[in-house]
Formats: sequence, C-alpha cells, structure tokens
Amino acid sequence: MTRSNRQVPAMLAALLATAVFASPASALQEADFNYESTEDLYQICSVAADADGYASASLACRAFLEATVQYHDGVTARNGLKRLICYPQGATIADAREAFVAWAKANSGNAELMGEQPVKGVVRALAAKYPCKGKK
Repeated sequence: MTRSNRQVPAMLAALLATAVFASPASALQEADFNYESTEDLYQICSVAADADGYASASLACRAFLEATVQYHDGVTARNGLKRLICYPQGATIADAREAFVAWAKANSGNAELMGEQPVKGVVRALAAKYPCKGKK
C-alpha cells in the first residue's frame, strides 16, 4: 500500500496530462476540412495565427495550395498546355496563401465563386495574382 500511495500524485498528474492533451486543441472539427467549396478553403486558410487550431488549419491550407500548384505545373508541363499561373521565381506557398486569402476576401460576397470547388478558387486567385500574359 505504501508504494501505491507514493504513486498517487504521479498517477494523478499523468491522468490530468492525458486529459488535457487528449482534448481537442482547437474548435476546428473534421467536417471543417471537407474542401467542398472555395469558401471552405477560405475559412481554413484564414484562421488567425493566434487562434486555436491554427497549426492544423495552416498545414491543411498549405497542403491544399501546394498540391494545386504542383498539379497545375505538372499537367501544363507534361501536356504542353497553356499555363494559367505564372508565378515568379522565388514565390512561396506563403505568398500563395496570402494571394488566395486576399482574393477570397475580396470575392466573399460572390456566392457563385465561393461555391465552386476550392481548386478552382485557388487557380483563379493565383492567376489573378500571377497572370501569364500570353506565356505558355
């Protein structure tokens, strides 16, 4: 019994730590990451840096933007298609996020654009920020 009495504070601390770290770190739910519309992606990408869930939202946004850009680059290069986005050398995914969030904020009242698939919204935003001006 003496052994278990000494372990009680350690066990209690472990249980409290488990409860704290097992609880959701944010108000974001799995359904928030459905990516069914440009509006959905805008909500993910515009989570404030000091908000609960920022880390998850930031990584989810980054992954979506990077996948979209990689797909665009791969398809246009491989198939000889006209580029829709002509970003300058040195442009980053952080730049893409900033461009997308600014574009989505400016178009937040347009239900048609915000209701489109998010990949279309990303391409529209990046094409507006980095137009190709006749380049292939």
